[in-house]
This record gives sequence, C-alpha cells and structure tokens, in this order.
Amino acid sequence: MMKRPELVCPAGTPAALRTAVDAGADAVYCGMQNATNARNFPGLNFTPEELQASVAYAHDAGTKVLLAVNTFPPAGKFELWRGAVDLGARLGVDAFIVADIGVAEYAARVHPGCRLHLSVQAAASSPEAIRYYCREFGVRRVVLPRILTVPEIRALAAEIPCEIETFIFGNHGLMIEGRCSLTNYVCGLSTNMDGVCSPAADVHYDRAADGSVATRLGAFTIDRFGPAEQAGYPTICKGRYLAPARDEAYYAFEEPVSLNLSALLPALIEAGVDAFKIEGRQRSRAYVRSVVSAFRQAIDQTLAGETPALADLIALTEGQKETEGAFKTKKWR
Repeated sequence: MMKRPELVCPAGTPAALRTAVDAGADAVYCGMQNATNARNFPGLNFTPEELQASVAYAHDAGTKVLLAVNTFPPAGKFELWRGAVDLGARLGVDAFIVADIGVAEYAARVHPGCRLHLSVQAAASSPEAIRYYCREFGVRRVVLPRILTVPEIRALAAEIPCEIETFIFGNHGLMIEGRCSLTNYVCGLSTNMDGVCSPAADVHYDRAADGSVATRLGAFTIDRFGPAEQAGYPTICKGRYLAPARDEAYYAFEEPVSLNLSALLPALIEAGVDAFKIEGRQRSRAYVRSVVSAFRQAIDQTLAGETPALADLIALTEGQKETEGAFKTKKWR
C-alpha cells in the first residue's frame, strides 16, 4: 500500500490560506510581511495578527502551517529573523522552513520542540549536505531543488535520515536555488536576502504605437511582446535578449514554462517522496483553489489505486506551457 504524501500548498495572503485549507491542503506555507521570506512583495504575506488567526483557522481544519523563514540575514540584521522564529513558535506554527545555517541554529537551540524543514533555497541535493543539516540542526524534512530525476530521488531517499518534499506544480526553477544575484545586479535588491525577485517598483510596461509592449526591469528591457501576445511579468531569468551572434531575441536562461508533475505522482510516491509542494504564493485565490483541488483529487485517486483524472491546468501555467523538467530527464531544454 502506498504511503500518503502530504499536499503542501501556497498561502500568500490570509484569504489564500483559507482557500487552500478549504480545497484540501494537508499543510500551507506562508511568510511574514518582511525580508525573512523569499516572496517579500507588497500586498502579500502576513501580519502577526493575521498569522495568529490563520494558524487557528488551519488547525481547526486539521491543516498544518509552515512558516517560511527562508532568506539569508545580512550582517547586523539578524534580529528580524530571530523575531520571525520567536513569533512563529509562540503562535504554534507546525514547522519552520529555513535556509540559513544561523537561522537554523537559532531555531533548533531556542525552540527545540519546533520542526525544521530545509528550504529549497539551501540548494541541498546531495546526501552529504542533507545529512549535515539533519545532524547539526535536527532538520526533519528537505525540500529538494527541481533538478533531480525520479531515480535520483529514489537513491537519495535511501541515504538520508529525513523526509523528502518535492515541487509538483508551478515555477520551473532552474536557476541555482538560493544563489541567484540577477535582480541584485539590476535593482540593488537581493532575492536571497531581501526576499525580492523583480521588485514591483522597478517593473515597467511601455506600449508602442503599433500596440506592442516592452517590459522593463529598472533600466533594462527584459522582453518585447506583439500586440496579440500577453506580456508576462519581467524576470531576468525568463527574458528574451539580443546577442551579437544571433539574428533574433532568444531565451538566454530559461523559457517561461511551468512545472506539472501530475503524471508522475505514482512514481514519486514509490520513490519515497513524503510531501508534494505547489508553488505560487504570488498567485490568486482562483489559482490556489483550482490547483489545490486538482492535486487533492489526483493524489487521493492515486492512493486508491485508480488512474488519476488529471485536470487541465494549462491556463494557469507560465506562458501557457508546462513541462516535467528534470524529473523525467535532464534534457529539459
């Protein structure tokens, strides 16, 4: 009999958290309204009062709350991260998602009763690295980078003493997790320390007379879209660029495409994955409701020995394209 994996769902706002809980999430993950989490955008995340009410709502429904404290504190600013951990422990969150070893050490030492999950931001994909975090800080679960095949995950599961969580839907995430400095180069804000990738204040859309749209981040043009195309949000890693050796603009880093592993659910469960993670704390309640409901049904059908009815989620993907990425083969481009 297959073990039942946990369905871990995004909650960018209290309303999205309630939507995820009502749609069947086993756990939700969220962050505070500051740089301690990697989705530090205006209009997102939780005040202390909102987190308290949301923890109560989730727990009443039997759903866990995981607090993302998954950025890296700059020198002299550790107090903000310490405060987030202390608050989460006081309000009864079920686990902290951490990346920085100082944050992990503080949480393990001061709040030893709280579970620690190692964020994908830590980019730990080898058994040696994962065992280090487990040994030194008591990490109970690792969120794996999206670069491993199913056989590699199966082999890893046999060598580490903690649970495994993998992404199954959302951002493809091929950049090295926790190591991207592209936004910092352009805007002066760090994805990994300020929690901001492509800050909204630096985003601009310029429409030309012919109806085409140029998207810019700061002083840099990231992409151009024709009058009939939908202009995407400008992130450097998913922009199209001109280069001297090429005749037309091309995706230098990665294409706008979303990960969708719905067809691989049985293989991932068999490989030893303990939790499936849906990405999307910046997305709408409608996105959360549709994706969480679809994967709740697919997982339940898989556990019942049935062929899962895979919902058509293409309209909710980036660029209206989806991929199984590196999970099936390393030839994802």
